[in-house]
Amino acid sequence: MKAFIGFVRKEFLHIFRDRRTLLILFGMPLIQLVLFGYAVRNELNKADIAILDHSRDEVTRQITDKLLSSGLFQLSAVLSSEAEIEEVFQKGIARSVIIFESGFGRRFLHEGRADVSIVTDASDPNMAQILEGYIASIIRESQGQPDQMVRTGFVPEMRMLFNPELRSANLFVPGLVAFIFMLVSAFLTSITIAREKELGTMEVLLVSPLNPLQIILGKVLPYLVLSVVNVFTVLIVALLLFRVPFLGSLVLFSLLSLLFIMTALALGVRISSAVKDQQTAMMMSLAGLLLPTILLSGFIFPISNMPAILQYLSHVVPAKWYLIIIRGIMLKGAGLEVLWMESLILFGMMAVLLIASITSFKIRLE
Repeated sequence: MKAFIGFVRKEFLHIFRDRRTLLILFGMPLIQLVLFGYAVRNELNKADIAILDHSRDEVTRQITDKLLSSGLFQLSAVLSSEAEIEEVFQKGIARSVIIFESGFGRRFLHEGRADVSIVTDASDPNMAQILEGYIASIIRESQGQPDQMVRTGFVPEMRMLFNPELRSANLFVPGLVAFIFMLVSAFLTSITIAREKELGTMEVLLVSPLNPLQIILGKVLPYLVLSVVNVFTVLIVALLLFRVPFLGSLVLFSLLSLLFIMTALALGVRISSAVKDQQTAMMMSLAGLLLPTILLSGFIFPISNMPAILQYLSHVVPAKWYLIIIRGIMLKGAGLEVLWMESLILFGMMAVLLIASITSFKIRLE
């Protein structure tokens, strides 16, 4: 045990003496957070919708059919009360809810107008704006007034939840947190272990009193501790600089962030066990982690717009599930009762990767 503690302490000292490692670990996340948070903008064009029809008459059915036949929307839920709206948004079942007032068709036939409400999940501001525009346009077209809102007819009322100001930072900053943790944790872990192989110092460790498992833990533990510090550093920057709201539980956020970091570290160990030098580890980390995290996690591009094969492939990207978790906690105040499935999937990924990484690395060392 004494030898293991000394080994871990040596790893910490090595990290703090290496300026490049410190720059990657602490400087790069902050730089990326600031650059992406200010620069990245995006538009979305597809989403699921839910219907809350208090009237349930022929007119509301015709409007609903018109919305669904446009090919832009898919009916994901039929609600019975407004109390269900927030839960639908928290669980990600729908992006927008269309509410028809009671007696909608009767009022329209007798008074020439009727009210319909469009409630949108504005945690994704670009999606919210596009949804409102398309839904309002289709509703106007259904009464023969496609180009302008008239005093008589269907009058859509717009409401947005979770991000009423439509701030892009509220969309991209939580995604950056997932991107940064995946890249930094896995990237640094893979190259630091590969460096030992490349320099030939791994053989020195093998003849020490440490067993292979202790060597792996000793290499990973410093990055685990420093990544946890990074969690709160990035969170403070997100809250103070970009004013991203934090509506959920800090404890739940911390625990699930730790789970995601452990998944990323396990990926780094798995990559390092398959390579012999730092350059190969670096290339595999960038190609195997950077691109999938950006393209297949929902960070920038909506997964629902992708071909079916890529949507299925996105299920094996850990950042996708963590992104759902962190946006749910920060922007919607969702708890474990809502995010339990994503948390369970992430835990399963972490367990499988950890077992596979340790087993593979022990075999290579032995």
